[in-house]
Amino acid sequence: MEESDVARLPYLKAVVKETFRLHPTVPLLLPRKARADVVIESFIVPKGAQVLVNAWAIGRDPNVWEEPDIFHPERFMESEMDVKGRDFGLIPFGGGRRICPGLPLAMRMLHLMLGRLIQSFDWKLEDGVTPETLDMGDSYGLV
Repeated sequence: MEESDVARLPYLKAVVKETFRLHPTVPLLLPRKARADVVIESFIVPKGAQVLVNAWAIGRDPNVWEEPDIFHPERFMESEMDVKGRDFGLIPFGGGRRICPGLPLAMRMLHLMLGRLIQSFDWKLEDGVTPETLDMGDSYGLV
């Protein structure tokens, strides 16, 4: 697999987006400080308050995603949504002026490496494990 092949692999790109939706690289984006008092619906964010965006919760919000706890890459097959910070529903790299500067390199390498892993190995579940019984629960920690 070559980098030029990625453009012809829409399902691979959908799998990457769905993985970022359910498992963002960091659950809380970098903190921001409110420069002025801001009213969001009935909530007041006072000037100087530290604000954290919870990318993990956004990716599991039932108001944004249908069946938010289900890994379903097909939801991105007909979608123009990307991870470049333009769509608030999918912001694993942040957005705006403070978007992660490593985003272009990360996306190029991630698609290429995942594609090569899939291509290079014969992937199978352990004996007795089915897709329905596979434990897909979260584990927390730093790698």
